[in-house]
Amino acid sequence: MTEPLRAVVTGASGGIGRALALHLAARGASVAGTFRGDDDAREAFASEIRDAGGRALLRSVDVSDRAAVVAFGNEAADAFGGIDFWVNNAARLMVKPFLETTEDDWSSLFSINFLGYVWGCQVAAQHMTRQQSGSIVNVSSVVFEQPPTDLSAYVSAKGAVTGLTRALAVELGPAGIVVNAVSPGATDTPLNDAAWTDAVRENYLKRIPARRIGSPEEVAAAVALLADPGARYVTGQVIRADGGLVLDGSVGHEQTP
Repeated sequence: MTEPLRAVVTGASGGIGRALALHLAARGASVAGTFRGDDDAREAFASEIRDAGGRALLRSVDVSDRAAVVAFGNEAADAFGGIDFWVNNAARLMVKPFLETTEDDWSSLFSINFLGYVWGCQVAAQHMTRQQSGSIVNVSSVVFEQPPTDLSAYVSAKGAVTGLTRALAVELGPAGIVVNAVSPGATDTPLNDAAWTDAVRENYLKRIPARRIGSPEEVAAAVALLADPGARYVTGQVIRADGGLVLDGSVGHEQTP
């Protein structure tokens, strides 16, 4: 009988992270998540995870604080007896013209969107190395391949995440650890709601071959594929979950004879 998956998901309060925690719980996983919210909200979500079929461990953690991430990872490993699957997902969005960005803007965004991933990878790898197995997934974004205007810091951080993913796939492979990234396209999440206008949504609907915006549950399902033992020969990859957005180069060519 296969033992239940022992998983950690950062940024489990909403959007992709929340959907992923529930998806894994439905498979019987033990799920530890970083959660932003008051005690009542945290306990309510823990109940949802348990009702879905999993074990829950939710904590308020500043992912930019290495010591806090390490303490959280150690607590999860102690509670579950190890860590099989770690997903770095916590992030913040900043839409601001490059020439208006400040040193604090760059430092603040990179501390969460990149260094938070570094600390997560470190503590995950420490525990996975001891057991000689494990899977790490970093949630990136297709903006690295198709940068929108005014997202220079966010795009740069996602590019750094891609580099980190590829480098760790090589370095951690001998310890039985695979490291991959999942790159969502346009997805209905609270993170995007703050920056999307009706015009933005309309542009996406025109450009995405699937002709719809993705759901957090669909991206979560793509991430969860990498927790499967059958995916343990997949490493160093950036897997798009974007409805074909990056592929569409259509500009309305006239037909030729």
